[in-house]
Amino acid sequence: MRLFGHYSVCSPPWYILPALLVLLLTGCGKSEPAQLQGYVEGEFVYIASPLPGTVTLQVSRGSTVKRGDPLFALESVAERSSRDEAGRRLAQARAALEDARKGLRPTELDSLTAQLRQARAAFALAETELGRQERLFRSGSVSAQDLDRARSARDQQQQLSARLEADLRTARLGARSDQVTAARANVRALEAVLARAEWELSQKSRLAPEDALVYDTLYRSGEWVAAGRPVVSLLPAGYVKVRFFVPEKLVATLHPGDPLTVSVDGVKEPFHGTVSFISPRAEYTPPVIYSRESRAKLVFLVEATFPPSESSRLHPGQPVDVRLGR
Repeated sequence: MRLFGHYSVCSPPWYILPALLVLLLTGCGKSEPAQLQGYVEGEFVYIASPLPGTVTLQVSRGSTVKRGDPLFALESVAERSSRDEAGRRLAQARAALEDARKGLRPTELDSLTAQLRQARAAFALAETELGRQERLFRSGSVSAQDLDRARSARDQQQQLSARLEADLRTARLGARSDQVTAARANVRALEAVLARAEWELSQKSRLAPEDALVYDTLYRSGEWVAAGRPVVSLLPAGYVKVRFFVPEKLVATLHPGDPLTVSVDGVKEPFHGTVSFISPRAEYTPPVIYSRESRAKLVFLVEATFPPSESSRLHPGQPVDVRLGR
């Protein structure tokens, strides 16, 4: 309703209509991506030794290490002595095995060979004497007793030669097979003892498993460290992530691998990452049956990861702004 020279309060002035149209069109356009609050968290790698000892640190807090760099060492006098003792016992067992595989020494074999030749020569002489006694017995020159005595001497020398031949063959064979098997088993057992001793010695010094930041040192040099207690905590670049919570109405739209952007105070360039984990469990769940009003209070934990080149510039505990999408 229009009055003379004035507009009524029921209709807006004509110059406001374009602005209202712009606002209406803007409201009907594409909405901005959701922005959420989160924080940076690190998955630390705690380096410990399964054995106790007095520690000597080889790194300092805040330094960076490469894969294979030494981190710390524990006193290892006892382990080194055990390793050396195991090595010497193994060498002794191996020598005993080699000795069991061999026959007698060359000089002992020569002695048995000489005895065998002597026995064969005596056997040949006894064989000749027996033939002579048989001829004399046929001519009646000797008695049957003399012939029997010559035959017995021949037989004794024959058996002696056979015994020495067997002894010589046995001397060349070495120890019995059961003794060789026992010696071989002893060598294997001592090899296992040496391997364990070397492993225990290697556990007294720890190396960096990968490139990382030395986030903290939990002991000082000279302190006693119990078995299994962490000494150094590392933060590899790829182990930094961002954690944030999304409301129930947005969690169904997220999937692992979805892109997102993270902004940090004081850093102009944003960080680009991807969703790596969506918790299947709701946080702050009310102890009642879900209603339309209570569902709005549910949030779900989401984690995002970044390339090592970007995650190395994020610091655990740092608050961030998360914007879903690019």
